[in-house]
Amino acid sequence: MKQFRIVLFAAVCALLASCSVPKNITYMQGFENGQTEQVAPPVRITVQPDDKLAIVVTSKDPELAVAFNLAIAQYRIGMGSNGSMSESKAAAFTVDPNGDIDFPLIGKLHVQGLNRYGVAELIKREILSRELVMDPIVTVEYLNARISVLGDVNKPGQYAIERDNMTLIQALSLAGDLRITGMRDNVLVVREEGGKDIAYRVNLTDTKSLMESPAYYLRQNDIIYVEPNPVRKRQATETGNIFYQPTVWASMASVVASVLVVIFR
Repeated sequence: MKQFRIVLFAAVCALLASCSVPKNITYMQGFENGQTEQVAPPVRITVQPDDKLAIVVTSKDPELAVAFNLAIAQYRIGMGSNGSMSESKAAAFTVDPNGDIDFPLIGKLHVQGLNRYGVAELIKREILSRELVMDPIVTVEYLNARISVLGDVNKPGQYAIERDNMTLIQALSLAGDLRITGMRDNVLVVREEGGKDIAYRVNLTDTKSLMESPAYYLRQNDIIYVEPNPVRKRQATETGNIFYQPTVWASMASVVASVLVVIFR
């Protein structure tokens, strides 16, 4: 009878353990009200080859700016937060492999490595130096700056970078957040730097490591992959999770208890 009680106690402990609350679900754990945390320095995305730039030049005298805006066309600029494709009309310039654009009346301009404000300032300076327009206002936007979100999220896909300092959390919110089975403590961000792909592993549950990660602020063409947890992975097979179901363990415990009762009797 003593052995029976030990086995029964072990079975009950196993069932209680299977019902415990997981600790790797809540984002930014330990980040309490009023608490501050150091964040990685914000880095504005910079122009890279194959980027498409929307560049518009305006002036108090619209006729003077017409020559700079001849290449106006309608482009899809990305998927909005509501899942619809947004469109805009702008003069579009594709950055060539050398990092240059061919701008009207000015010619070749090297823009690789500049942020959009730097590109606008460069064009404005060139226009003023040539005395083409005395009061130019230059606006630059990215047309094809996107990130990809894959894996165990509710809405995987490509999403437009709608602001220079988009964070990883904001990108995941565009994708409808992680499913409950997504591994929040091991999110992968793949980034191309210097012709090589660099992997960053990010723990969303750890506030400090998340905010100090180089991948906290995203760049164009970043790939975010959310790995499914072991339970989700085992669902790929028909019997993958059968031995992890509480009902199965309860049935097994009942059978073992019945067998022990018969033996000890």
